[in-house]
Amino acid sequence: MKTIFITGATSGIGKATAELLAKQGNRIIICGRRSEVLETVKAELSAFTEIFSLQFDVRNLEEVENAINSLPEEWKNIDVLINNAGNAHGLDPLSAGKTEDWDSMIDGNVKGLLYVSKMIIPGMKERNSGHIVNISSVAARQTYINGVVYCATKKAVDVISEGMRLELTEFGIKVTNIQPGAVETDFSLVRFKGDSERASTVYAGYEALKAGDIADSIAYCVNAPKHVCISDMTIYPAAQAEPRTIYRK
Repeated sequence: MKTIFITGATSGIGKATAELLAKQGNRIIICGRRSEVLETVKAELSAFTEIFSLQFDVRNLEEVENAINSLPEEWKNIDVLINNAGNAHGLDPLSAGKTEDWDSMIDGNVKGLLYVSKMIIPGMKERNSGHIVNISSVAARQTYINGVVYCATKKAVDVISEGMRLELTEFGIKVTNIQPGAVETDFSLVRFKGDSERASTVYAGYEALKAGDIADSIAYCVNAPKHVCISDMTIYPAAQAEPRTIYRK
């Protein structure tokens, strides 16, 4: 049984991963911004295992530090960190981009991942064991028009994951970088700021990945034998050939 810390655990890939790993008997620390949603998810998952919830915004360093420092002693030894929290805002060319959208993506996708990791890595190094799973995107593999900043943040996740592996392997800490393709979650609804009609077109005409598909992949990596580290994994729906090319019916 592992103690697993998951950011962005109240919806989408994070929630699906928390549920699957909870059903496998691990102790789960679920993290998110909305306390009422956290409590609902905690109640659901408590049917399977021990659940602890932490309410904070990964973009706020003080909140991250206070929340993680508040963990009871019996929850402090984190075996697996899943850096899932992130966002995409807007789909505009740089010349028309909103700086608040850029800040949100850079702060959440890059700085938030760094803030949480910085708090948890020292304990893993002391114990000479651990596993960090970072959720990147196929957007890191190929930049696309009107998504430059989002793609840049996910490329940063790739680079950070590689750097973590270089720094942490000697301490027995595994690092896995997951690059999902098109996954049907609230991702596009957030990107298009609640425009459900526009968001639905992203997944029209083909079968996109589901959050559970990515959860399965994460679980495979986390449950691999001790001597095995899945360093990078790219996952596309069958209809997607590369980040910009999806074959629709």
